[in-house]
Amino acid sequence: MEKEEKLIRTINRRFNKGVVEYGLIDEGDKILVGLSGGKDSLALLELLAERSRIYKPRFSVVAAHVAMTNIAYESDTDYLRTFAEAFGVPFVRYETSFDPSTDTRKSPCFLCSWNRRKALFTVAKEQGCNKIALGHHQDDILETLLMNMTFQGAISTMPPRLVMRKFDMTIIRPLCLVHEAELAELAQIRGYQKQVKNCPYEHDSHRADMKSVLKALEQMNPEARYSLWSSMANIQEDLLPVRIDRSY
Repeated sequence: MEKEEKLIRTINRRFNKGVVEYGLIDEGDKILVGLSGGKDSLALLELLAERSRIYKPRFSVVAAHVAMTNIAYESDTDYLRTFAEAFGVPFVRYETSFDPSTDTRKSPCFLCSWNRRKALFTVAKEQGCNKIALGHHQDDILETLLMNMTFQGAISTMPPRLVMRKFDMTIIRPLCLVHEAELAELAQIRGYQKQVKNCPYEHDSHRADMKSVLKALEQMNPEARYSLWSSMANIQEDLLPVRIDRSY
């Protein structure tokens, strides 16, 4: 019991620190939570719903589940609705689909993710929300950093706060400082119900490979994740290669 309480305190501390440090919530916000049904989104909804009742600034929460009809992902809508409403959060289900042949330059994973995101923008506008909260945790963000450096040649990742001016919407990631292992433990304690996932494109992604890379780095240095996180705000340009323009 003491171990469980310590875990919950740790998650709450990291969650609240992320919200405050990156300015994720403002007075009067109406936040749409993307509720996929995975442990991360369930934990995010629980944490945001609890915070909305206790802390200032005051804000409200709506939960949205996007069902991608051409992907074999079986979600228990009744469970998700009951889960959300138990925290006093309204629940919306929205159906959409995508055709992977429309843009062969992009991976099916990217197209699915982007179409889910567009659906969330649609629901957010319909519900009068000004922010969308996604359940990406620290591991997700660091794995994306490693993937972008390895495959895109760019030092970039999913930021805790992203203003989408084109859509007049802000995306926030309140779990940005929470570890995936902690969320897995919380899911066991809370008894979150797993959804059935049979995505045909799941093995096309390099994310599983980057999970292994991150674990290997942590075996070399237990503080590796914190060093990687700090490095994103500690770019020493004087010690990086700079091209000289010799065109004149």
